[in-house]
Amino acid sequence: MQYPMNEFHRALVEHDFVMPSGVKGVWGRGTALEDIIRRFDDLVMRETKDDGAQELQFPPVVPRTLIEKLGYLDNFPQLAGSVHSFSGGEGDAREVARRARDGEDWEAMLSPTDVMLAPAACYPVYANFSGLLPGGGRLITVLGWVFRHEPSDEPTRLQSFRMREFVRLGEQDEVVSWRDAWLERGLELLQRLGLDAKPDVAADPFFGRTGRMMAAQQVEQRLKFEILVPVISEDKPTAVCSFNWHQDHFSGKFGIRTADGATAQTACLGFGLERVALALLNTHGLDTKEWPADVRSQLWP
Repeated sequence: MQYPMNEFHRALVEHDFVMPSGVKGVWGRGTALEDIIRRFDDLVMRETKDDGAQELQFPPVVPRTLIEKLGYLDNFPQLAGSVHSFSGGEGDAREVARRARDGEDWEAMLSPTDVMLAPAACYPVYANFSGLLPGGGRLITVLGWVFRHEPSDEPTRLQSFRMREFVRLGEQDEVVSWRDAWLERGLELLQRLGLDAKPDVAADPFFGRTGRMMAAQQVEQRLKFEILVPVISEDKPTAVCSFNWHQDHFSGKFGIRTADGATAQTACLGFGLERVALALLNTHGLDTKEWPADVRSQLWP
């Protein structure tokens, strides 16, 4: 079963899977959609329980200094979300309220805070593992809210969404083989759920002319792969999972070293939980009780 984009969006709202907010790409999640998301994340965690990943949890905001240190604004300024707040006196507070009531510009009276919205669930991990890694490196998993400023009517392109990520830190051979093995593992997992999943080489949405060159280099070096599933388009399938080899981009900035003192390398993989849930709904239909038995047995064991 495949719904066209507008019909799919309308059906999601009518069946209470999502609740529009009036802002593109910002939805409330209904009970049924949340259940699918949780069930899929539980499946991933069951599949990986013997991997030995250390589970960490971070808030949906990160220090502004982290975004600056990682060079995020050099590469993705169009996606960034900065948190601003009020720090004036009583007179300023009355003026802010008046401007808001009268439909005037009040945002100029706010100042940047020390935090920004997290653009990737894995970003806080790297700063916490400066220094020597144990032999064999580390494996970390995080579940986190992510923000990217991409307002869109497309149901799968949200501004705020959740990622289940795994991060591998270690020697180059360990990191690359782990990333490549997970590409096959993730593909098999999604295909088992009846999704028409296929891998492809990909690039991040770098900004501007220089960004286009960086994206081309990323593709040429095969640093990023995605698993694509047709959700609202056969011609332009949706990326539901990505696999990234960072080389020493993060480890070099935070002094992460292997047990023998060399600069470590890192890789990560991330499942877009809302996107996987929407892919399942558009593939198997809006009544989860009617989904294929083999799919239900994995998600509702």
